[in-house]
Amino acid sequence: MRETLTRGTVMRETVPVEAVPGRNRGRRSRAGAAALTAVVLAVTGVLAGCDDGTGTAGRRATPSPSPTPVWDPSPSSVAAVGDSITRGFDACVVLADCPQVSWATGTDSEVRSLAYRLLGAPATKTRTWNHAATGAKMADLPAQMARAARNRPELVTVMVGANDACQDTARRMTAVEDFRASFETAMRTLRAGAPKAQVYVSSVPDLKRLWSTGRGNPLGRQIWKLGICATMLGDAQDMSERARKRRDMVYDRVVAYNGVLREVCAKDRRCRYDGDAVFDYRFTGEQLSHWDWFHPSKNGQSRLAEIAYRNVTADRPPG
Repeated sequence: MRETLTRGTVMRETVPVEAVPGRNRGRRSRAGAAALTAVVLAVTGVLAGCDDGTGTAGRRATPSPSPTPVWDPSPSSVAAVGDSITRGFDACVVLADCPQVSWATGTDSEVRSLAYRLLGAPATKTRTWNHAATGAKMADLPAQMARAARNRPELVTVMVGANDACQDTARRMTAVEDFRASFETAMRTLRAGAPKAQVYVSSVPDLKRLWSTGRGNPLGRQIWKLGICATMLGDAQDMSERARKRRDMVYDRVVAYNGVLREVCAKDRRCRYDGDAVFDYRFTGEQLSHWDWFHPSKNGQSRLAEIAYRNVTADRPPG
């Protein structure tokens, strides 16, 4: 553009760029660079505003590795701790243990114990250990756990608590606080020797339901008079207010024991409680020993094994 002076006024004359020698090439280069810069900035802006679905714009998410499951539904060895139920007491012969029909580690093909279902028949004889003891209470569990830990099992089953409630009088039942302390000690003992062992904890059976089921059998009532679980089964036909209160007290104590089992187990990432499955199970006369109408028969042991297997192999613990 040129300027000319006409009558004292500056006049601007527009001259085509092409008419100015030497200027066309420089301006064309700068215009092209500017245009390219604009395109780059625009594309960059678009990319910066894109969201890849991770909530962070313009950043590709790095996939995180899948966590290793803590609970193994197919352990290769099983140790059992607990009381007479796990020993198969009164299931085969009167007043005697019968560990081969134990719901946890038995080898009987009719019962098909938890170990039998998990490991198969041959392995049940070589990779299982039964440290339960007839008459055992929760206070005995730490010593049993210490023995189980020496086996280095992949799974430990726990069923104990009935004897803590089955006493001569309700006053002699194990206090809930003592029950908790013993169970916590037992778990610490196991972890000291077998830190990665899984633990399956069975609830204490509903003793009141056992009383209700067996009291209709005359033979059962006579046997109960020998002193089997007197707090619940004593004076089985007595329906007085005092007797009902005694049975309710035992029932409440068992519920409290199960609460302890649930709470303590929940603090251990490798522990699984049965969700009150055994407590809720409605045992029939067929599932009770015909010698004492209290302990599980072979049929009852098989039902316990079914419950345990279902919970041990489930993707998630019972609700």
